[in-house]
Amino acid sequence: MNLDTIDWKALERLRSAFLNHTAGAADYWMDERDLASYDQTFAQRIGWKWDHVLAELPRLGWTPPPGGVLDWGCGSGIAGRAFLDHFGTQGISELCLYDRSPLAVQYAARRAREKYPGLEVTLGTGGTSPHGTLLVSHVLNELAPEQAVRLLQIASSFAAMIWIEPGTYEASAALVGVRERLRTQFQIVAPCTHSGACGLLDPANARHWCHHFASPPPEVYTGGPWAKFANLVGIDLSSLPLSYLVLDQRPAPAWPAGATRLLGTPRVSKHEALVFLCRAAGLGDCTVSKRALPEAYRQIKKGRAPVLARCAFEGNAVVGFEALGQEGK
Repeated sequence: MNLDTIDWKALERLRSAFLNHTAGAADYWMDERDLASYDQTFAQRIGWKWDHVLAELPRLGWTPPPGGVLDWGCGSGIAGRAFLDHFGTQGISELCLYDRSPLAVQYAARRAREKYPGLEVTLGTGGTSPHGTLLVSHVLNELAPEQAVRLLQIASSFAAMIWIEPGTYEASAALVGVRERLRTQFQIVAPCTHSGACGLLDPANARHWCHHFASPPPEVYTGGPWAKFANLVGIDLSSLPLSYLVLDQRPAPAWPAGATRLLGTPRVSKHEALVFLCRAAGLGDCTVSKRALPEAYRQIKKGRAPVLARCAFEGNAVVGFEALGQEGK
């Protein structure tokens, strides 16, 4: 981050539009300096969320399908660059960039061409190459209903889709709607450990939502430019909640029996932890006893519990806990 090049007033204006939910009303990029300032700051936080999701996918046995990649609603292009940083350009026929803002598309294209000089970068929703992977990032609160319908139609033409949104209740509910619309056409890769109807649709789970937490890089905690950025815009850089959905039309590896994913933040008391778990049997609060599973309890208490595990249950009590490690599924 180069503090001397950042337009702080532009960042304040952009943040106000996002917080006030007025960002969808019109193109909010005024010039390239807006995009460059955003790309060094807010976009990096989105990039850390992409890093979190993309790092997990190889552990689940997932690799990108061949063909083009479309970064839809690209903004400064952080999602496309994060994807290519993780998976490389081999097998990727082109990076397509689409946004309502011509200024944003031009900026994202220039950054991509600088970073991946051998890759074909095109503007729009795709050329003649096979439709491989669709990337969607932080757009739901800016879409009109008819735009959301059109985006789902576009998604249906791709072999795979990775969609990341803020970890809010509203964004989670919207992504559940996307999941339910597309799950008969696609295999669900993540975050779900099953392909049935989402348990959050049960009225009994109405107070819960599907959200997860990414970790920022170490330099965020060492002061310097990131500390100044956090103070000026008034955000907690260590808090990176997200909701996401990964779909693929190719066959997906089967989850092992008892596979579970921890959602949200556990509630820890002196003798047990209450965790909200997603599994094939459904969603619900389950207890991890300090006495029965001391190591699992300790990890949960310290905030280091693996979000994916193979569990055994007696009622709502977890009686067996084995982290799903690097081998994934």
